[in-house]
Amino acid sequence: MLKNTKNRGPIRALTQRHKIAIAGVATLGAAALAFSAVPGNAQTTTAEAPAGKVAYSNEQIKDVKGNVTDQHASARVKAQEMAAKHKAAVAHAKHEAAVAHAKHEAAVAQAKKRAAEAAAKKKAEAARKAKEAASRSAKRAAVKPVAAKKTYANNLDGWIREALDIMKKHNIPGTYNGLHKNIMRESSGNPNAINNWDINAQNGVPSIGLLQVIKPTFDAYHVPGTAWSQYDPVANLTAAANYAADRYGSIDNVNSAY
Repeated sequence: MLKNTKNRGPIRALTQRHKIAIAGVATLGAAALAFSAVPGNAQTTTAEAPAGKVAYSNEQIKDVKGNVTDQHASARVKAQEMAAKHKAAVAHAKHEAAVAHAKHEAAVAQAKKRAAEAAAKKKAEAARKAKEAASRSAKRAAVKPVAAKKTYANNLDGWIREALDIMKKHNIPGTYNGLHKNIMRESSGNPNAINNWDINAQNGVPSIGLLQVIKPTFDAYHVPGTAWSQYDPVANLTAAANYAADRYGSIDNVNSAY
């Protein structure tokens, strides 16, 4: 029985060369065993071999070395193939990323272009609408109908109504009824009526017209925009109403000769 040997060093792993040597030794051992098992009187096919020497073959050792070399070569090829595949995959990934980035940039540029076109179109549309609105305003101003000048009948009713409109513009008080009642008392509605017998006539300034106004009174209270004639119905009425407003407060307050 072997004694336990202390403090053995670490067992080193067998190298490829060790493996090959061990295989060769095993082969030689097997050959020796085969040779020793042959009987002394047996005939051999190797009669030509010198006596006392053993014939053996080293073909197995060559095969082992060839297989190991082939395995190394195959491993290198596979490693190279894997490296090539990895490199190709990386290149493909970079290419895909570059394509995707280019597409993204193109999409962004297209979106910006569309936004700019939309903004320009909106601005142009706003300008067009503003121009059309201005044009419509100008057209409305151009075709705005001028208010027709108010017309009055050439009779007592028309004279009174026209006189009232002029009195209103100049803030001269008076009503249709106030004018009418004094007209009927003074001239019976005759714009050419003249008084040739009263004191005014004797003094050379007879009373004339619808409200029998003398020349000095007519000139003093004449209303702008009316004719300078005592015989003009509207001029006569407005001047008389202006005088009555100054002296009596309104033509409506006159109920007798004034």
